Amino acid sequence: MVKERARILVVGGGYVGMYTALRLQRLLRRELARDEAEIRLVTPDPYMTYQPFLPEAAAGSISPRHVVVPLRAVLPRCRIVLGEVTAIDHAARTATVTALASGEEGPSEAIAYDELVLAPGSVARTLPVPGLADHGIGFKTVEEAIGLRNHVIEQMDIASSTRDPEIRDAALTFVFVGGGYAGVEALGELEDMARYATRYYHNVRPEDMKWILVEASDRILPEVGADLGRYTVSELRRRNIDVRLHTRLESCQDRVAVLDDGSRFPTRTVVWTAGVKPHPVLAATDLPLDERGRLRCTAELSVEGTTHAWAAGDAASVPDVTAREPGALCAPNAQHALRQARVLGDNIVHTLRGEPLETYAHAYAGSVASLGFHQGVAQIYGRRLKGYPAWFMHRVYHLSRVPTFNRKARVLAEWTLSGLFKREIVSLGSLEHPRAEFELAAGGKHPHRPEDDPKGSS
Repeated sequence: MVKERARILVVGGGYVGMYTALRLQRLLRRELARDEAEIRLVTPDPYMTYQPFLPEAAAGSISPRHVVVPLRAVLPRCRIVLGEVTAIDHAARTATVTALASGEEGPSEAIAYDELVLAPGSVARTLPVPGLADHGIGFKTVEEAIGLRNHVIEQMDIASSTRDPEIRDAALTFVFVGGGYAGVEALGELEDMARYATRYYHNVRPEDMKWILVEASDRILPEVGADLGRYTVSELRRRNIDVRLHTRLESCQDRVAVLDDGSRFPTRTVVWTAGVKPHPVLAATDLPLDERGRLRCTAELSVEGTTHAWAAGDAASVPDVTAREPGALCAPNAQHALRQARVLGDNIVHTLRGEPLETYAHAYAGSVASLGFHQGVAQIYGRRLKGYPAWFMHRVYHLSRVPTFNRKARVLAEWTLSGLFKREIVSLGSLEHPRAEFELAAGGKHPHRPEDDPKGSS
């Protein structure tokens, strides 16, 4: 008699989702020409984004294609479903999935499962800042990273072409909100790129640009420690970047960034990187959440108080059994997510085979951050690095962690070529409106873009 296959549903195609599915795919046997279990992965995108490379993609050091990993290529034994999970009834072992069809929501269907892996990741945490929804730019997806690169170069083109000093000043003012990894690395890489690009503009100099980093707390990059945080502030200020601690963005209406210290900056660029929050789908489940909206998990990565439900990464509140202080939790970062996915996949296989579960235990190794070409900070096993050594360690570490040998080779090749040849400085903003030219030629109305309005109203 053939045993019925277990149905495993993985929600999310990020670090945890992809690596868990990859682990399951490797460990589960094939019996009688079929898999031991059916693995179904639901994700809104057909690829996994390696987010630590987004700043370099924005700066043009890495091609956008090499920042993402196509899920169908690395998970041939899994069924990939493009869609969104909108609700989960774990008591009934069903998930409601809305499939995506040509950019539009398709019909919903209920998917039954035996084992559930919740790894939807996180979404940008925004605040009710007037004008933010209209003018803010995020930095969490590869589309946002490339859009921001195009936008920055377009602003330099506008500043070079206009005779209006107000338009020029607003175009060359770039405000970044949030002093974590995303904000600091994006600012550092883009400022470095823009400074390099000024050599191709006859009337735009590096000192004409204003780069402003706004952080509500008393330091930036808290993960690398207080000393390296202070060094990072000094390094950014040495590059004429205006770092403002204990400061908040109060408004960005009418393309004017207003800070709570009274400063006002006319600007066409407000980049919001002020943290993340758990994915909304977690609130649409019958599973226990903590006070921050994350799933309460055990050290075995099962959801607390339930069976056959698992979670890791940004969506999970996982005990840190290696910490000295009681009640400590694992930080929601890529370092833990990659390792948790391996243990999570193993434990699902152990459950299916009636074997004892493993405990997730990983002592935090440290952090690395890039501040632009040949500049960085790192704290690894208590040792602090600055400048070129930290930048080199940043590249080595992330090259070792990016999935697939194919991606590693391509990224390494691009880094090598970027060191031998000049940067490519070109804006391809038309990629965001690929039909605009044809619509205009066919007699239609050219779609309005904020960049088309030199005054910046939209």
